[in-house]
Amino acid sequence: MADIRLDRARVLKSILWAITGLALAVAITRFTFGLGATTNLSDGVPWGFWIGFDVMSGVALAAGGFVLTAVVYIFQLKEFYPIVRPAVLTAFLGYIAVVLGLMVDLGLPWNIWHMIVFWNPHSPLFEVGWCVMLYLSVLTLEFLPVPLEGQSRWKKIHDTLTKFRIPLVIAGISLSTLHQSSLGTLFTIMPYRVHPLWYSPILPIMFFISAMALGLFMITFEGHTTSWIYRRHSHRDMLAKLNRATPWIILAYLGVRFGDLIVRGQIHHAFSTDWRAIAFWVEIGLLAIPGMLTTVKAVRRKDGALWLVAFLGVLGVVVNRINTGGVMHTGRGIEAYLPSWTEFAISFGVVSVAALVFLWLVEHFHILESTPHDAEEDPKTKPMFDNLTRTWLGTPSFADRTRFSLSFVLAVGLGFMLLSGESVRSKGVEPTPAYAARGGDTLWVDGNRDAFGVPFTHAVHAEMAEDMYNGCVTCHHMNMPGDRNTECSSCHQDMYSATDAFRHSWHSDPNGANLSCGQCHPRGEIRQASTAIKCVECHHDLIPEQVEGGAPSFEHPVNQYMAPSYADALHGICLDCHHQIADEWGIEDFQQCGFCHHEHRTLADVGPDEYPTSGKVIVPNTSGDSWE
Repeated sequence: MADIRLDRARVLKSILWAITGLALAVAITRFTFGLGATTNLSDGVPWGFWIGFDVMSGVALAAGGFVLTAVVYIFQLKEFYPIVRPAVLTAFLGYIAVVLGLMVDLGLPWNIWHMIVFWNPHSPLFEVGWCVMLYLSVLTLEFLPVPLEGQSRWKKIHDTLTKFRIPLVIAGISLSTLHQSSLGTLFTIMPYRVHPLWYSPILPIMFFISAMALGLFMITFEGHTTSWIYRRHSHRDMLAKLNRATPWIILAYLGVRFGDLIVRGQIHHAFSTDWRAIAFWVEIGLLAIPGMLTTVKAVRRKDGALWLVAFLGVLGVVVNRINTGGVMHTGRGIEAYLPSWTEFAISFGVVSVAALVFLWLVEHFHILESTPHDAEEDPKTKPMFDNLTRTWLGTPSFADRTRFSLSFVLAVGLGFMLLSGESVRSKGVEPTPAYAARGGDTLWVDGNRDAFGVPFTHAVHAEMAEDMYNGCVTCHHMNMPGDRNTECSSCHQDMYSATDAFRHSWHSDPNGANLSCGQCHPRGEIRQASTAIKCVECHHDLIPEQVEGGAPSFEHPVNQYMAPSYADALHGICLDCHHQIADEWGIEDFQQCGFCHHEHRTLADVGPDEYPTSGKVIVPNTSGDSWE
């Protein structure tokens, strides 16, 4: 016997697991190869779809929690109590989705804890970050009584949290109000980057008003969607009554927005032929049309019509957040931004994870209130049987795990297939060729020729290296064939990316070294760098003799193809020495970045025939126990 009434849930979960699997493949690639391999964002366009959808929209979609708790617990409209729990759960999962989206979007996500310790109260992001943490904590405490309900060993915690429900609700409303508005504050500090149709000094007010409208839309959308999935009787009358306030909130929002454009003299942008003007009217239409339709009683009394109205309203606010959050930014150079499919995969994957958790909690805990109609339509009263021709996958729970895991695994494989190695390698940090340092006894090291560099007293450093290390080979640890003291940029050919110092294609090319595979790779071995013969077998002068006798602290992978970036190579060698000197001689600032990198030291500060000399030439003094 099988309960085919749950087929909707099974199909939906299979789709959600597939989206999650695709997102997992992209997420693994993102954390392995960096942001550049999975997004079209750049230094010129640092904010885009992820910030607009995952963060801005995620916070707004959670607005139903504070709106409904205020209606029920503050304004004492108890008739809406049956839909409080799913609204709070939606808000709770919405904020978790925001955190997941941030972890993917941030360049250094492991430093997200810094704002807890390193305070910057003048930054809007500081307030946003703290509101996310605090409100997520409050939502956790608000929702925790639900899974603890009926658990005898957790009864004291359940009862305590229930007693503090009103203070938690007040704290949640306060924090959410601050957060919904402070997201708008982020963009008030960039008046020349946000397009005039989306920028306003009163963006915090607009964000808060639109969040209230989205909260009502989201409650309606979630209520009707859950009822359809599980074939339950919808709270149609309750949701219809709740949506009576929607047109007034949307009217207030549109009035404030158009009034602001008129007062600031920016309304003419809405009537231009620019594509942004079209996007503006599409966004306005997605809000105005649902607002007008909710005034029609017949629309509010039909599940399908009200669901469609709620979906359009949610879409309208989400589009507004995406536009404001990055798509409609101007003055960012000539770079055009169009989200990549991987950005959509991550965003939809975060939503899918939240939806799967929501459905699991609905099925295992008392989230949805029962109604008499549900009892009449209980599928247990009407047994249904599968056709004999169907394949039996086991018990329902085992069969579901089989379906969902299959969808998940196939989607992960598809994701990795779409993320080819060539596409991953071709994205990321833009190629920046490294050039040799210029000068004589004092070198001007600026590998990327951006006019900012570091003066390097070559003669002094060579003398110190002779005394403390192995002389010139401390830095010139490998040579090009037939060369001595090869310059760094010959092998470390890019400022920020590893480069192929071996040039495999040249060695195997008939117009190059014209070597056969068997000359480097032993027969029967896997043909890879680690199993090939060492380069010194052919190039005996590749490694200076001094290195063999007393190698510096870093290793020389002479049988590897890739050389680290120019910046990594120089910093790696320089910092090893500077750390040792700082420890031995007690010079704390000797290992700090500012010791070598001074803002006022640029190539423009010197004449064409001279190069800057260091203001602090480090040499041992006569006593031998300090540095000058």
